Amino acid sequence: MKVGRFKQWAAGIAAMALPVLAFAQAADPKPWQLNMGRGVTAQSANAYEAHMFALWVCVIIGILVFGAMAVAMFKFRHSKGAVPDKDFTHSTKLEVIWTVVPVVLLVLMAFPATSKLIKMYDTRNSEMTVKVTAFQWMWKYDYLGENVGFTSRLDRKSDEIRQSGVDARDANHPHYLLDVDNVLVLPTDTKIRFVITADDVIHAWWVPALGWKQDAIPGIVNEAWTEIKQPGIYRGQCAELCGKDHGFMPIVVKAVPKAEYQQWLAAEKAKNAPAPAAAPAAAPAEAAPAETPNTDAPAAAPEQAAVAG
Repeated sequence: MKVGRFKQWAAGIAAMALPVLAFAQAADPKPWQLNMGRGVTAQSANAYEAHMFALWVCVIIGILVFGAMAVAMFKFRHSKGAVPDKDFTHSTKLEVIWTVVPVVLLVLMAFPATSKLIKMYDTRNSEMTVKVTAFQWMWKYDYLGENVGFTSRLDRKSDEIRQSGVDARDANHPHYLLDVDNVLVLPTDTKIRFVITADDVIHAWWVPALGWKQDAIPGIVNEAWTEIKQPGIYRGQCAELCGKDHGFMPIVVKAVPKAEYQQWLAAEKAKNAPAPAAAPAAAPAEAAPAETPNTDAPAAAPEQAAVAG
């Protein structure tokens, strides 16, 4: 009986650990994901490595602390005849150890975290710039210098489902509230600079696979950058409470190879190109000369003139 229960517990623990193993490399969050995803950019990889380092430090500290507590509670319990030491006051050596060790650990964790944070905001040598402007409740993307721009908002199907009152789980829409009408298309292996602001209230542009989140604040332009390594579709959302439709501001980034991006960009430029001017109308034909009055015709008789008058 005990063996059966042990197997059940082991199976349950393994099932809980599966999301960690299966989705540790995932770009987008998955249901029941327990660990942080690695993402598809240098920033996301840096954040993942810093997270795992801090996690294992905390695990080791937890094992030592809770292990010492367990030994103390079971080995020196009252039922075994343990008697408290009433004469013990303090140990200078122990106080120095538990003061110095945490300080050293914090310094060790601060150095890599600070260096990676500095790199996260280094937008120099960017190959292109995308301006992101947040509105209630949509995003506007402008490819600076390319004369290409568009808005991106919740897709029509998700909007219809949420307003219909039906259970979204029965609506057969796998990306309910996570799809948009116009996706942000970006090239892979390209350092892309983002300038982010807002038109009304504070928003936040966040795509987990890219490894960073940046506030969109009216009157302020924030900067960030990314370099996507893998083609794919990566989803995010507004991460700052901005009003009643805050939950309906999804973000979809489509990363494609450089050649495919150039084709897409050319097609967008063609859409925005001004229509060719109409050909000038043909010159009007030369006007015919007006007829000259016939002076040789006899003048009207006085009587006829009087009748006409």
